[in-house]
Amino acid sequence: MKICLISVEIFAWGKYGGFGRAARTIGRELSKRGIEVYAVVPRRKGQKAVEFLDGITVYGFSPLFPWTAAKYIRDVNADIYHSCEPSFTSYLALRTMPHKKHMVTFRDPRDLKDWKMEFDLPSLNRLQVVHNYFFENNILVRKCIKKMDGVYAIARYLIPKVKKMYRLPVDPVFLPTPVAVGEDINKATVPTVCYLARLDRRKRPALFLDLAEKFPHVDFLVAGKSRDRKWESSLYEEYSRVPNISFLGFLDQFHSDQHSRMRNKSWIMVNTATREALPNSILESAASKCAILSHVDPDGFASRFGYHAKDNNFEKGLQFLLQKERWRTQGEKGYQYVKKTFEMNIAMRRHMEIYEQMLTR
Repeated sequence: MKICLISVEIFAWGKYGGFGRAARTIGRELSKRGIEVYAVVPRRKGQKAVEFLDGITVYGFSPLFPWTAAKYIRDVNADIYHSCEPSFTSYLALRTMPHKKHMVTFRDPRDLKDWKMEFDLPSLNRLQVVHNYFFENNILVRKCIKKMDGVYAIARYLIPKVKKMYRLPVDPVFLPTPVAVGEDINKATVPTVCYLARLDRRKRPALFLDLAEKFPHVDFLVAGKSRDRKWESSLYEEYSRVPNISFLGFLDQFHSDQHSRMRNKSWIMVNTATREALPNSILESAASKCAILSHVDPDGFASRFGYHAKDNNFEKGLQFLLQKERWRTQGEKGYQYVKKTFEMNIAMRRHMEIYEQMLTR
């Protein structure tokens, strides 16, 4: 079996987002299981046209000339082209290799309201948001979704949204993101909370950092960096004076265990973003028995396994979880759910089943 992953990014060469993290994890795990794996992605600075990464042959095309990806798609000649979030490359794959199987997994479907939110609070600048919109959401992309052999979503609450956005005749199917579930988890002896996301405006890290002075007995750990270096520097300058905040910078989960060690000792993971789908950080934190304190509540991860700060009442939520060690019971419930649903072998087994069913259909 030969699988080609179509993605807007892969977790390497300076591009470290959730889509790329998932694509690289899935590709690596497929390779471990004897599958021939390829990926076709926009080429980043320092990336060659052909690279080899964790058993994946990665083809990089110029973002300025995205139609050149068709050559790589044709050269791969895969049995299945799996788009890890739709984009113009998904359309090219369907058009270039119509006799092959095509599927798409929606990781973060964005309607006009979501795109406006991205435009109002851009990670880098508004021009970048406009470019992303036309690359990921143009009319050709939207039309090709209905022609896919399979349409999937990483969270159950996204299913009706995707169906409505693309006017699909049937519901997309839930397909879990594979996550490594911790076994040797030792929590810190002092209250510890963590932030695992880019330090971007839409993520609103200041809401997390502002909590530190109100909870001086709690350690605040920040892992992540911003695409806007000036914005990042302003945060460091403003909050470096707070003694219980530790800025850890970017932690590469594929080359170090620092990320997992930080989660394993944290009691609570705080997500302050205005908008999310079901980010890897929530799944990974639940897999480390962290309670989830979040403004968004995908599939009830905050309301069931922590505290849903729907009104941005993070201070109240943190107090609630710290009292009577509620974080511990909530974290254990989240851990059991992730272990049953998203654990690496369970999720990859589901991927393999879908691929095999698609080829025999």
